[in-house]
Amino acid sequence: MPIYKSITVSPSTTAYLWKVTESESDLAHNVELTPHCQQRLDGMKSEMHRRAFLSIRHLLAEAGYVDKDLYYSDFGKPFLKDGNHISITHSNNFTGIIISKNEEVGIDIEMQREKILRIAHKFTPIHEYRTLTNTEAVIRKLTIVWGAKESLYKIYAQPGLSFLQHIDVSDFRFDDKETKAKIRYQGQKSEYGVNFLEFEGFTCVYAQRED
Repeated sequence: MPIYKSITVSPSTTAYLWKVTESESDLAHNVELTPHCQQRLDGMKSEMHRRAFLSIRHLLAEAGYVDKDLYYSDFGKPFLKDGNHISITHSNNFTGIIISKNEEVGIDIEMQREKILRIAHKFTPIHEYRTLTNTEAVIRKLTIVWGAKESLYKIYAQPGLSFLQHIDVSDFRFDDKETKAKIRYQGQKSEYGVNFLEFEGFTCVYAQRED
């Protein structure tokens, strides 16, 4: 069961992606869950969600961890017991994690879908995208912006943070594969570096805090 892709973001930060093609029983093989996580798995009605959940445990193994090394805050943010930073994502048949020794990190995977056109006004000023030449390009760019904001939201993990009002993603070209973003919230400002990649109709975005 090989991973789909590993990305060396920096000497201290690595992202791992998995394409879930295995059966649930294959993914469960040699995976030991804590009682809490076993309860979470048992409560999942969707087989796809269960397979994604198990695949993330294989990604943890790639990074040298097991399920019991992972725990969550009351807000749902994941942490590693050794103090390293982690973020987790899944979308359909792709899952991903990013781990850093030094910086707070966030990761998000999204399927590129027309649905994002209908909700874009809720998370970004849609008039900024009028210069794009076709609908496909708008969908791609909006998906990157959403993924960036989702990644930052996972890092910040504060109730009340608004994608539209508090998170700003700098403009970028598709060929750049990176951009910058800022959070302004409750009188404080933080800055982040953002990278993105596209594959098989999906977009993966990951971010690191820079200050």
